[in-house]
Amino acid sequence: MPLVGILCDSEIQDGMTYHRAGAEYIAAVRDGLDALPLLVPVTLPPLDTGALLARLDGLLFTGAASNIAPDCYGGAAPRPGTKQDAARDATTLPLLRAAIAAGLPTLCICRGFEELNVALGGTLDPHVQETPGRLDHREDEAAALDVQYGPAHAVTIAPGGLLASWVGAQTVMVNSLNQQGIAQLAPGLRVEARAPDGLIEAVSLPDSQGFVLGVQWHPEWDFARDPLGRAIFAGFRQALG
Repeated sequence: MPLVGILCDSEIQDGMTYHRAGAEYIAAVRDGLDALPLLVPVTLPPLDTGALLARLDGLLFTGAASNIAPDCYGGAAPRPGTKQDAARDATTLPLLRAAIAAGLPTLCICRGFEELNVALGGTLDPHVQETPGRLDHREDEAAALDVQYGPAHAVTIAPGGLLASWVGAQTVMVNSLNQQGIAQLAPGLRVEARAPDGLIEAVSLPDSQGFVLGVQWHPEWDFARDPLGRAIFAGFRQALG
């Protein structure tokens, strides 16, 4: 049974630091991949990357409430009150580059999708909803979770990519819980899907030695009843061997 590392985020509560990952990611790895989930803490200094990769069969980079620090991609200073996670940035960006170089199957979701772009040299728009021509891709935080994670907008799947090979080049509905988005696409990444406003919603890395897919939405949420979510986890599982 493959062992899949799930990247945590860190959060301080009552003066103590906790490492956490949503139960949906754990369930998706266990049930959607038939794999063993292993939570990977984000620490300063980071854990030994080589030791991690030697023990894992795949990596899942999760979403999080925090934003990638703009200085990681040459962006402007963040606005006051912006939630950040320096330990996660320090852990995930070099780990992503090392995993790709090693050919380790890698799935990147939401923040993980943004980390993939930054790790490979791309940039982010930290406030997509304020960019002319863009939709507001944020969720309604006052709504129930099944509404927040419910279908929010369509994405058009690009022909010739991984997603198209699984479900065809079509338009499908996805959830949307992001404020950040890709500004400049990293070299080597291929666009797999776009939102109606043109925002890149999924990418892959065709020249990689192994499976690399990033999606801005959350396929782990209710994946068992979502055909696209099932296809994504089936493709990841096949890559795990």
